Amino acid sequence: MSSRTTASPTTPFLRAAMAARHCFAAAAVAALAALLPPTGVTAQETHAEDLLTVGHYLDMERVGDPRISPDGTQIVFAKSWVNRMEDRFDSEIRVMDSDGGRQRFLVEGSSPRWSPDGTRIAYLAPGDDGGQQIHVRWMDAEGSTTQVTRELQTPSNFKWSPDGAYIHFQRLVPHSNPWPIDLPAPPEGANWTPPPRIIDRIHYRYDRIGFLEEGFTHLFRVPSGGGTARQLTSGEWNAGSTFVPGVGNVGYDVTPDGGTLLFDGNMEDADNLYRESHIYALDLASGDIRQLTSERGPWARPMVSPDGRRIAYTGFPWTSQTYKTTELYVMDLDGGNARLVSGDLDRDIGAMHWSDDSGGVFFTAGDRGTQNVHFATIDGEVSQVTEGVHMLSLISATRGGQAVGTLTSPHKPGDVVAFDLNSPGTITQLTEVNADVLANKRLGDVEEIWYESTGGTQVQGWIVKPPDFDPARSYPLILHIHGGPHAMYNVAFSYPYQNFAANGYVTLYTNPRGSTGYGTDFGNAIDNGYPSVDYDDLMAGVDALIGRGYINEDQMYVTGCSGGGVLSSWVIGQTTRFAAAGVRCPVINWMSFAGTADITVWGYYRYHGYPWDNPDKYLEHSPLMYVENVTTPTILITGEDDLRTPMAQTEEYYQALKQLGVPTKMLRFHDEAHGTGSKPSNFMRTQLYLMKWFEEYGGQPRMTSEG
Repeated sequence: MSSRTTASPTTPFLRAAMAARHCFAAAAVAALAALLPPTGVTAQETHAEDLLTVGHYLDMERVGDPRISPDGTQIVFAKSWVNRMEDRFDSEIRVMDSDGGRQRFLVEGSSPRWSPDGTRIAYLAPGDDGGQQIHVRWMDAEGSTTQVTRELQTPSNFKWSPDGAYIHFQRLVPHSNPWPIDLPAPPEGANWTPPPRIIDRIHYRYDRIGFLEEGFTHLFRVPSGGGTARQLTSGEWNAGSTFVPGVGNVGYDVTPDGGTLLFDGNMEDADNLYRESHIYALDLASGDIRQLTSERGPWARPMVSPDGRRIAYTGFPWTSQTYKTTELYVMDLDGGNARLVSGDLDRDIGAMHWSDDSGGVFFTAGDRGTQNVHFATIDGEVSQVTEGVHMLSLISATRGGQAVGTLTSPHKPGDVVAFDLNSPGTITQLTEVNADVLANKRLGDVEEIWYESTGGTQVQGWIVKPPDFDPARSYPLILHIHGGPHAMYNVAFSYPYQNFAANGYVTLYTNPRGSTGYGTDFGNAIDNGYPSVDYDDLMAGVDALIGRGYINEDQMYVTGCSGGGVLSSWVIGQTTRFAAAGVRCPVINWMSFAGTADITVWGYYRYHGYPWDNPDKYLEHSPLMYVENVTTPTILITGEDDLRTPMAQTEEYYQALKQLGVPTKMLRFHDEAHGTGSKPSNFMRTQLYLMKWFEEYGGQPRMTSEG
């Protein structure tokens, strides 16, 4: 414990917390000396060709964004791989027959989109003057290409008009409000400091982007053969129902006759609004815009039916609660007869696709760790279309219902698949981009587990076991906690967990209360109380595994990033049962987080009231307030450029641990924003540093020691 004196708490919560944590720390301080690590040890992973060690990550490939041609004969998709020299993922567009045959390189670029008649694809690629621009390639034997846009601001999120004559897209329209001063002119040749960056917006930075350019996001269209783009929306507001105004894709669609563009957004300043947007109709001939939705809520993603009579869209009536499942609605083209059609499904609506007869909407939904396709009729009858323990996406489909997407499951990384929406019994795998890497690898079994937590709550999780697992033996445990907090761990292939398994660890990952995929009540259980019962659920999961008899209770570890960083730092402030912790990209002080993260308004809606109105509540759920309880050796890992959970959060916690004498290290990852795995080398470093730290505190001794 710190020998420093502490001023008397000024609030009832602080007084109670201080007394509790002094008792907690006194009981545990004797154990701290026994946890000091050995010195002079350098650990590295033991290489094995039959196990998924970190080095094999460099051989892994990814596929995504498959698009099937209108006649159903060809599929274009993106494929990416590790560029070992530049420490990044490079990608290209490939093409194959609809049965997976004749896979081949097509063109450098990304985001391929078929023209309505299937004769061309539009895609993004570097332009003549640098920067990403929209190009069009003819899909005949000649394969000629044309650069369609020459925008100073990057175009993105493009779609063909129904007749193929135009391509719609979004881009930033610069706008600033100068605030000049009468500064004396510098002497000729002088090198004066640049002027200050003047900020007058709430949201002025964004993770992985940095400072946002001043301006507003609007919609445009350009002739598909090239020419001058025409701006369709304008004004000091942003098209798009997005997390932060002006960042992300606008949801929009064009009616079959090409006369009306539907889009989401908010035609007022939404900088200080929380989950509020509307659906609008833009007459492309006159430029007139009509608001179609009237009730307050996050209405988004309009999609016009094939007959042009109805609009499917998502949202829900506004609520201040921190989580509410997104629902599927349908309204007439003029905005009338709006109605809920997803019924009591109580699951978030994912990708959507209208049926050919305009009688309903296919959509994906996450449910208890899996994702499948469902169907809702315009009368509100809901049914599940595909089945399976997998994560299945619906990316595109023909008018006849031939669909393509990607599929991943516990032992299968993502690949392109095809299935028939009208007869979905068979899902056909079309690519096998990592079959060569995994061919001779022994992977760990993944077992689903359900267990009971406080209040009789049933919680789902998964156990990843070492490849040579023997229930009669004793294994170290890694509790891995997801971020969000409103997110869903699932059955997708996980390289990190399989890598832990290859090194002899059992990994437990669960969906505690607050997670998605289990309905509104389950996800909203941490409303105005994060963390709280989610901690109970995590500890109940650990207890359930211990009860199976193969976990070494002296070799238990906890880690997680983002929301997982919140909870891993919370865990070690509540219990000493873990031998070491890896707290990654955490929030440890909700009061300082709310005003310094890139998602300011989100931060102010975590708890009732602002921090200055309700400081007790913000502090009650801040891991920093329990740091004096911590005796667990803790490694802190955060990206230098993280704007979502800023580095200052990590620094605060690190310095507190140092003052208390808790063994700790702070790893500041270069060239990383939120999370530390965007660079291939940093993904591997994250794995190895975690295992090295765990090894130093009694973890699995499958790491070689040098020096």
